[in-house]
Amino acid sequence: MKAIVIRGSGGPDVLHWEDRPVPAPGPGEVLIRVYAAGVNRPDVFQRKGNYPPPPGAPQDIPGLEIAGTIEQCGAGVTAWSPGDRVCALLAGEGYAEYATVHAGHCLPVPAGMDFVQAASLPETIFTVWHNVFQRGSLKKRENLLVHGGSSGIGITAIQLGKAFGAQVFATAGSAEKCAACTGLGADVCVNYKETDFEAALKDAGADVILDMIGGSYIPKNIRLLRPDGRLVFINTMKGGKVPEEDPVDFSLVMKNRLIITGSTLRNRDNEFKTALTAEIREKVWPLVQAGDFRPVIFRQFPMAEASRAHQLMEEGSHIGKIMLVNA
Repeated sequence: MKAIVIRGSGGPDVLHWEDRPVPAPGPGEVLIRVYAAGVNRPDVFQRKGNYPPPPGAPQDIPGLEIAGTIEQCGAGVTAWSPGDRVCALLAGEGYAEYATVHAGHCLPVPAGMDFVQAASLPETIFTVWHNVFQRGSLKKRENLLVHGGSSGIGITAIQLGKAFGAQVFATAGSAEKCAACTGLGADVCVNYKETDFEAALKDAGADVILDMIGGSYIPKNIRLLRPDGRLVFINTMKGGKVPEEDPVDFSLVMKNRLIITGSTLRNRDNEFKTALTAEIREKVWPLVQAGDFRPVIFRQFPMAEASRAHQLMEEGSHIGKIMLVNA
């Protein structure tokens, strides 16, 4: 098979389309013929040498989500059969023509969706469900603030937040991106390049904040949280430290009984991911099947041109998902 291989840490030019042996599924695994794979920010971090795969995962083939057909089932797999159309969450190896994945981390391709749309779902839905709904405990009629609202994570959090009855606020970096967020259901989207989001949302406040930015956003987030609010980190693109010019007043954490948490998904064990998959299939997949959640595909590239996809992601102009497709 062909696969995108990372040759050293660096820019998009370290991604190479190379020959690799087709992997064999182990016990409890399935082999998937990959028709499409999603491009996600952690793939960029891995390429730069800042987000190593967990032990046991492919170390030089990126890709956290795919869709395709099951080619072969490993020993003990009974839930799937060859020919089944699935999308799946992986710890790596998605940028390839074939990939193995734990059978418990697969979901059926929703009716009416093609493989590109289906491949755009797992990484973002798994991340949002775990962080906003499990760790953040978002409830109906609460206020959810989503930073990076036009990203893959953002468009997912906005739609799921609305589907489960929350009022949703978002931040984004242009009028076009803000329009996309409100078009997906956000009640308010603040263009952070023109307006201070803390000032804009101060009167409303937030019960749950999903933050992938960090840095200067941290003290603002804490001041925006309502009593019993939850701040959930999934990344710190502007750094994990609070700026000296705007220190955090941690008395607010005590006074308002705030919860500050966060997570990374890639290094969690198979048992956790299998349980998460089952909960998503029960609680989220019916919404996807009913059309209450729609994928937003910004652009797709041939798998061999993954470097171009990475360049586009780092430019930051995209709204929604960037995808790779095998011919």
